[in-house]
Amino acid sequence: MTPTATYRLQLQPDFPFEAAEAAVPYLAALGVSHLHLSPVLEAVPGSTHGYDVVDHGRVRAELGGEEGLRRLSHTARDHGLGLVVDIVPNHMAAVPRHNRALWEVLREGPRSPFARWFDIDWAAGDGKVLLPVLPGRIGAELAELRVEGEVLHHGEQRFPLRESTAHLPLPELLDAQWYRLTWWRLARTELNYRRFFTVSDLIGVRVEDPEVFDATHAKILELVRDGVVDGLRVDHPDGVADPEGYLRRLDEATGGACWIVVEKILTGDERLPAGWPVAGTTGYDALRRVDGLFTDPAGMRQLVGVYRDFTDVDDSLGGRWEATARRAAYEVVTYELAAETATLVRLAERICAADTRLRDHAPWALRAAVRELLVRVPVYRPYRVDAESALPEDAARAARDTFAVAEEAAAVDVVRDLALGRLGDGPDHVRFRARFAQTASALRAKSVEDTAFYRYAPLISANEVGGDPGSPAVEPAAFHAFCARLARDWAGTGTVLTTHDTKRSADVRARIAVLSECPERWARFLERITEEAESPSAGGGAPDAQLAWVAWQTAVGFGIPDADRLEAALLKAVREAGVHTSWTESDPAYEKAVSAFVGTGPAGSPQHSVARFVRELAPYVRANVLGAALLHLTMPGVPDVYQGSEREFLALVDPDNRAPARFGPPLPEPLPARAAAGPATDPGSGLSAEKEALTATALRLRRARPDLFGARAAYEPLTAVGPAARHCVAFRRGEEVITAVTRLSMRLEGEGGWRGTAVTLPPGRWTDLLDGEREFTGEVPVPVADLFAARPVALLSRADGPAAIWGTG
Repeated sequence: MTPTATYRLQLQPDFPFEAAEAAVPYLAALGVSHLHLSPVLEAVPGSTHGYDVVDHGRVRAELGGEEGLRRLSHTARDHGLGLVVDIVPNHMAAVPRHNRALWEVLREGPRSPFARWFDIDWAAGDGKVLLPVLPGRIGAELAELRVEGEVLHHGEQRFPLRESTAHLPLPELLDAQWYRLTWWRLARTELNYRRFFTVSDLIGVRVEDPEVFDATHAKILELVRDGVVDGLRVDHPDGVADPEGYLRRLDEATGGACWIVVEKILTGDERLPAGWPVAGTTGYDALRRVDGLFTDPAGMRQLVGVYRDFTDVDDSLGGRWEATARRAAYEVVTYELAAETATLVRLAERICAADTRLRDHAPWALRAAVRELLVRVPVYRPYRVDAESALPEDAARAARDTFAVAEEAAAVDVVRDLALGRLGDGPDHVRFRARFAQTASALRAKSVEDTAFYRYAPLISANEVGGDPGSPAVEPAAFHAFCARLARDWAGTGTVLTTHDTKRSADVRARIAVLSECPERWARFLERITEEAESPSAGGGAPDAQLAWVAWQTAVGFGIPDADRLEAALLKAVREAGVHTSWTESDPAYEKAVSAFVGTGPAGSPQHSVARFVRELAPYVRANVLGAALLHLTMPGVPDVYQGSEREFLALVDPDNRAPARFGPPLPEPLPARAAAGPATDPGSGLSAEKEALTATALRLRRARPDLFGARAAYEPLTAVGPAARHCVAFRRGEEVITAVTRLSMRLEGEGGWRGTAVTLPPGRWTDLLDGEREFTGEVPVPVADLFAARPVALLSRADGPAAIWGTG
């Protein structure tokens, strides 16, 4: 059964199944159909996210175990709710003491029955698995190693000993193992197992092997068969060797009756492969379109100019998007993914040596070809079925142009053909194709999401997964085209605005996006606040202009002078950017300066000026917040509401956005204070109540009338006519519901308001469900100013139709 709406809960020891069970009455009253749970299988003790799975055969004890999960499911069903669970097929925690499968591989080596579970290149490690777990070189750590029985200890870490080796002197004992303990820094170049992105603590799992699939999915499939779980969210499908093959096996194993969505990140106009047996994506593609509607394209161009003048950063270090993204890609593929690149080169050399047609390509040329093609993959992962968009000829041509000698550039064609499966289907060919695609996905994530997004910062609300900071604005026509395609092809897809991975919650982004409508106003504010922050009494200002820009946008978006949370967000930003400091090459002096600036700047005396500026933006923020929420809840797809985001939700980065959820009593039906909205100068409690009422109204409507939003429900854009038509986005769902929202409200005000702009509604009488009182007549032009007289959004139902009730439940 396809959900009508899901509600994401981040499970952790401080919010276990019992806490989720207690929230069920509230969530049922809110109007969702399913709880969406973060991973539930056994994870590293104390994990606050659960993606570091250690045992696929057990439900996590710290959350309440299988008994607790089944009890949660039972309580949910008593309230008319189902469960959707997040699964992690791509990787496990590389923590031997907790991961029995890995423990056995380290103890028994390649002959272990668990050896097939992991992508380990034994030959590259001279028959050993490299474990980059030591804080220093092995010689400096010998005194910290000790043997107890058949176990090797290093601090809190534990490693198994190969049979009959415990009695050996320590140097000989270390040499005799199936693994090699090393300094953590060697992971960059020497690692010989596949990992998640650049995280060596997470080891890749070979779910393409039927036996491994069965072993790692038995418990989840049991829960599906028993009716405990109704749907699955598949984490990072681009990481597995054969995503389509994996998803087909999963679909067959669940009987084809399970709602399945995949965390597939689509770039630009990229489409989800049509052959995948899934309902759709987890929704980052929808996030980009909704956010883009509230980004002003003309103002964005001006804002970029202000940003460049203020920061004066180098083009490739944040000055221009394309140059910044390309430089970050070269850095990541050269340094962070050096081990992955080396694996590809070894495979290519082996294939070329075995094929007379391909011999005599120098290793350096193959290495350069791999690197130059990887940095030019325009999507997260290239698929064999769509070669031209995945590895287009112009990318290959540009890669060839980097070679000084044309004959050597022929290595590019070899690597491209191997990546696209054109040179054969032998074991090494298949492995190269898979590893190239997996590495491309890791490169895109690390270079774009985790590096370039933190360097290029004209409008930081645009820097979200799947986004395009270089061209973030989306026109209404493009939004409608996207929605029409979803309604036609992927009506059951997921849609999101906030997730556990978003760098900023939707409401923080909604505030920051207003700046694209007022670049001159922002420039004046920046000039004033910089002078204020640089005064001797304030502490002397930021360590650099780029940080200052990001810090003040963050402060405006967050709106709370919380030094600890702002400091965590900004330190993460500068470490990810990797320009002045990084996670692995820290500059303590620079980081100390960042922390000091937070205390004397955004969280210091200038916070009062920030608060005044935020109050000035409040009416326009309200339009963005309510508009984005209503679009998300009524557009095609299945909306996922992140915990707490039914109200105003201000969150920045991990772990800020993963704090345990807190819930109040169930919302009444019908909802009181239907038009509740705080004063225009108060973006807090009034907006929070208004957003909660809007969310509950839309969710209850979806639950009561799934026919208006499901697979067969029509999506029809409604076009306003008049001088301000571009500021109204409206559409009809089915025959009985209309959504209308205001976009770019500050620009609208500056242009003189609606000025007679009108929209003609379909036949019938229409009532706004957000107040239950105002009524409009179809087939005649309705002034948009009247439609939005009470609030900047409207949710209309036919007054003579079954959907026309307040708080439908």
